Formats: sequence, C-alpha cells, structure tokens
Amino acid sequence: MARRIAHLMVSIALLAVAASGCGTTAPSRFYTLDATAVSDGATPVNYPIMVGPVSVPAAVDRPEIVVQTAPNQVDVDEFNRWAAPLNDAVAQVVAGDLVKLLGTPNVASAPMANFEPAYRVTIDIQRFDSAPGQAATIEAVWTVRRTVGAETRSGRTVAREAVAGEGFDALAAAHSHALAKMSGEIATAIRAEAEDQPRADTP
Repeated sequence: MARRIAHLMVSIALLAVAASGCGTTAPSRFYTLDATAVSDGATPVNYPIMVGPVSVPAAVDRPEIVVQTAPNQVDVDEFNRWAAPLNDAVAQVVAGDLVKLLGTPNVASAPMANFEPAYRVTIDIQRFDSAPGQAATIEAVWTVRRTVGAETRSGRTVAREAVAGEGFDALAAAHSHALAKMSGEIATAIRAEAEDQPRADTP
C-alpha cells in the first residue's frame, strides 16, 4: 500500500512539473536602432533642425519585428520586438545621425521648449523589410523644408544592407546602417539649402 501511495505521489509530481513547463513561454527580447553615421569633418551647419513626423508602413507599425519569410510572405515574431515605436525610433536615429553629419547639437526629434527649427525633415518610409541573416532594406521619400520661406528639397533613398550574423541584433544593426545612408542624403540636402539661404534672402 505504501509503495502504491509513493508511486502515486511521484506521478502527481511529474504531472505538476509537466503542466508548469507547458505554461512557460520564452522571454521577449527587445532591440533598438542606433545612430551610426560618421562625420566627414565638413563645416558645421549651425541651424536648428526638427526631424519628424516619420511614417512607416502599416504592416511593420507594431512592436513585434516583422520578417520576410518568402516572396509576398511575412512572419510576425512574437518574441523579438522593437524597444520603441518604429516611427519614433527612426526619427531619433536620423536626428542622432544628423548631429554627427552636420556637426551641430541643435537637432531634435520631438517638440522642445524654446526650440524653433530653421529646417524640418519629414520622412515617409515606404519599405522596411527585414530578412534575418540576409539583408535589411529601406525605401523612403523625404523632404527638407525651411520653416521661413517654405523652400523645400526632396529626395528618395533606397538602401539595402547585408546582415552580418543570424541574430536579430545583427538585423537591427543593418537597419541602422541603412538609415545612416538616408541620413547622409538628408544632410547633403540641408547643406545645399543652407548654402542657398543667403542668396535667397538677398533682396
């Protein structure tokens, strides 16, 4: 009898362990985009700049990282997520890149007290494709607008960066490098507009 009770208790314990194991889910991992642009040593542009608004495709406008699995097919990864809304993250990264590329700290990605931008950068991300272990691709249309006079310069960036590794950290790094390419093109447009400004302001 004692042996039968002992066997029953062991069975109950094993069932409890199995049940607890079934209820355990893998922890989510969170990833950031980083400003990776490098200054080329050009003369600083001392104008305050606002980056935003930024729009992203509805398909990727979510916390989970959306990955390409096949042509016309994606997978929403529940356990690998962006640490911030993607549009906010892109705005912050581009702002950080422009700080380095233009040599000025006067770049913001959100409204600030007593901050009156001379230029505003708007970005429409039309593709934000993620293929782990393969490539990160962005396609975007952007506009640089002077807040006084409303002169604008627009451009289109298509950037594809190889992913140096299998993990999602490598994928996020590749996206950061792709955004740095776009930031470089935006910085060139701001410099060109700034050089034209004195002539535009001349009576």
